[in-house]
Amino acid sequence: MQNHFARLGTRGTLSSQFQVKEACNVELLPERLAWYISGPIIGLLVVALYAVANKHLGVTTSYLQVMTFVRSPRTAEMWRVWFFAGLVGGALIAAFLKGGPSPNLTYGALGNLLPIAAIVPVLFVGGMLMGFGARWGGGCTSGHGISGAAILSRGALGGIVTIMATAIGLTLIVHLITGGAL
Repeated sequence: MQNHFARLGTRGTLSSQFQVKEACNVELLPERLAWYISGPIIGLLVVALYAVANKHLGVTTSYLQVMTFVRSPRTAEMWRVWFFAGLVGGALIAAFLKGGPSPNLTYGALGNLLPIAAIVPVLFVGGMLMGFGARWGGGCTSGHGISGAAILSRGALGGIVTIMATAIGLTLIVHLITGGAL
């Protein structure tokens, strides 16, 4: 490893730092954060949010507040708008730290099974159904599963059971329909 550093030099510029990272084969970001690190962090955030503002954490509610902000900025809950902006901004930063965003329409096994012209409508309809279901159910998996479960909300626990049962059921149905291709 010392030979790599000697060849690259120690100028300290951004490009030399990336070269050192590549030469050492060290990842800047791990593939995913370990559950025993991310879980307690999320748990502490949920508890802190309840303690400080008596609010629950949820992504679809934040998205709804972004849409409210676009229509009428004065009525939006700004902390939820900033939370959503942080999700998008954090994802972009992580993508660039991993070498840059690489958008594609392959989608693993789905891309092998369907042509691209069919994938876009499937994703659109799936996204619409998920958004509708999240609003109809009073929240998404993060709202019900993390915040609602933390306060033992019966509605949230029912939502979690419904979400998981639907996901398992649909996975089995898709598996049967495609003959195991998905």
